[in-house]
Amino acid sequence: MLRAALAEPLDADGRALEFQRVLDEVRQRREEFDTRSHVPRDMIERFRDVGIYRAATPRCFGGDALPPARFLRLVERIAEADGSAGWVASFGSASTYLTALPRHTLAELYADGPDLVFAGGLFPIQPATQVEGGWRVSGTWKFASGCKGADVLGVGIGIGGPGGKPRTALLRARDVEIVENWNVVGLKGTGSHDLKLDNAFVADDWTFIRGGESSIDEPLYRYPTIAYAAQVLAVVNLGLARAALDEITRMASSSGVTGAPKLGDRAYVRIEIGKAEAELQAARGFFYDATETVWESILAGNAVSPEQVSQLRLSAVHVSRAGADVVRRAYTLAGTTAIYLHHPLQRYLRDAMVVTQHAFLSDGMYDGAGAVLLDVPPFPGYI
Repeated sequence: MLRAALAEPLDADGRALEFQRVLDEVRQRREEFDTRSHVPRDMIERFRDVGIYRAATPRCFGGDALPPARFLRLVERIAEADGSAGWVASFGSASTYLTALPRHTLAELYADGPDLVFAGGLFPIQPATQVEGGWRVSGTWKFASGCKGADVLGVGIGIGGPGGKPRTALLRARDVEIVENWNVVGLKGTGSHDLKLDNAFVADDWTFIRGGESSIDEPLYRYPTIAYAAQVLAVVNLGLARAALDEITRMASSSGVTGAPKLGDRAYVRIEIGKAEAELQAARGFFYDATETVWESILAGNAVSPEQVSQLRLSAVHVSRAGADVVRRAYTLAGTTAIYLHHPLQRYLRDAMVVTQHAFLSDGMYDGAGAVLLDVPPFPGYI
């Protein structure tokens, strides 16, 4: 039943077989992604082929505008094959906040089709100088995951003035310098290099407030964008946790290097696997229940409440931590076999720990959720 549920997202579109081929290719090439420090463009093209980068494009521009739970399940499946690939695919959700751009700018972006690949190095926010018709932008931005395969890139700018909110400036990828410096422990294949600009001009109508009001009136763009941005990253750890438990299952019939009993014959292993499975399924249930509850409410014509936003953010941070804990349990059960760099559980452990380090998935999210539950103001930007 679990596998059937995970396969559902593309079945209705008749693309499930092709999606499975893409997953197989991701598994075969994940060492290559790490070595290159990015998912190469030809793999990004494969993601385009199965609709990853039109998943959040408005229907009025030829996109699929998938319900959030369907897209999240796609990312979960890809992350099960490789965490970095899942992370890069997750930016197929970017159109949910790109729709804060003016409609005519969106028409220009999607003029060649709905399969637009976005990446962004949004922090640290850099000052911008206002000029006629737009802004002069200079600076360096970090963590631009997927930048080497993107069509357009976003950078974070501060525009100053009373009440001025940070904005995202959007540029064609060819106009941005990529500083290749992604040298990390986990999620190596995400290619989260720095972006650099020197006195670049960005027109007013190519900037937007991330999480700002959408110019497109379709249900997906009423879903909370910042909460969704956290969800698409957190779900990577659901895929990694499933991969880790599957790996231990494969190892269960083998003896350890010391000649000890097979893993499956040890009571403590069976107990821990049972606990880990329960932890994963409980967190997954909370995560998708919160997602589908908010989506159904939107379809019924209701405004999204602060309590609903908080539940999305709480379920995201919880699933990232629960997934990482399941991976850690699996790694521990594997014993010394898993200490070698080539072992799959090494990869899953490193990748899962990096997911939990993202600012959207920090312990502060529990503080925000607690504040909402106690009916006191949460920190700015939480809701």
